[in-house]
Amino acid sequence: MEVASACTDEEEVMEKSYPVQVRARLDEPLSRWLWLVKWLLAIPHYIVLFFLWIAFAVVTVIAFFAILFTGRYPRSLFGFNLGVLRWSWRVGYYTYSALGTDRYPPFSLDEEPDYPATLDIAYPQRLSRGLVLVKWWLLAIPQYAIAAVFAGGAAYTATGSSGAWRADALSGGLIGLLVCFAAITLLVAGRYPRGLYDFIVGMNRWVLRVVAYAALMTDAYPPFRLDQGGADAPAPGPDDLTPTSAASALTPAVPAG
Repeated sequence: MEVASACTDEEEVMEKSYPVQVRARLDEPLSRWLWLVKWLLAIPHYIVLFFLWIAFAVVTVIAFFAILFTGRYPRSLFGFNLGVLRWSWRVGYYTYSALGTDRYPPFSLDEEPDYPATLDIAYPQRLSRGLVLVKWWLLAIPQYAIAAVFAGGAAYTATGSSGAWRADALSGGLIGLLVCFAAITLLVAGRYPRGLYDFIVGMNRWVLRVVAYAALMTDAYPPFRLDQGGADAPAPGPDDLTPTSAASALTPAVPAG
């Protein structure tokens, strides 16, 4: 029983330090009516993101072969794809993935830590050369099914053999429905229900973790847990959650003698 309890504690610590960190801050007070025109205001971002996600798919294909032959994700390519995910999350948070801020998103691939929505991924020094062949399609199938419910199947389309996924539109499915409820409440009552906000951010966090995993940016399998709210645990250092170290962490110690 003690060994089982220790294993459970280890799993909880690992999941809470998952290398894909999605954070958000509800930027109150929010305008009652601005959400009605955010689709129009965000058009310049949508145009830029359209081309960025084409580049994202190409970069992911290149990274696929780099990982397959060298076990490494080229840092410059990793930085670019991370920037695209950051940009997409900021735009989604401003628009209909969350409606969590009225602050216009910057046109930037950089971190932008002052913006109410941030995303970070711990850079992996090494990635499994064998796992890259199956994780983005076979292993991720259960995660895709859940992400489709949260974000809507139409919001994501596989691009290329690498399994890269579009994340520039996170407003379908259950997320879109609940954001619609939040928008109506905001229009009528002038406030964003906190419990609803925490649930919406949690679903976005789950989907973005799946996108990062499918895009080969981590070998750490996304946890089947809805981490609600804007805060997230600090990202671990590089390689803290590689398959090898994860397996070691879950192996109970055997007393000597």
